[in-house]
Amino acid sequence: MSITAERRTALIGEYQAQPSDTGSPEVQVALLSERINNLTDHLKTHAKDFHSRRGLLMLVGRRRRLLDYLKKKDQARYAALIGRLGLRR
Repeated sequence: MSITAERRTALIGEYQAQPSDTGSPEVQVALLSERINNLTDHLKTHAKDFHSRRGLLMLVGRRRRLLDYLKKKDQARYAALIGRLGLRR
């Protein structure tokens, strides 16, 4: 369910704005999206795992708050990020 170190560094490298960037909203949202996708797959096979479901809902809320912040600060970065992650249909 957790992200491997290699996958984490790959995501950070893909979404960072500059070489030392690990905490920008884009990187945080990308990491949260990866964790959300992993938990979603886990819950498809373990439907009664309510503790993980609560964790999933908390991650979705945290991602939503970060996206709201990014949308308020810079609309173009927000649009580019949700396009790259495929969050809107």
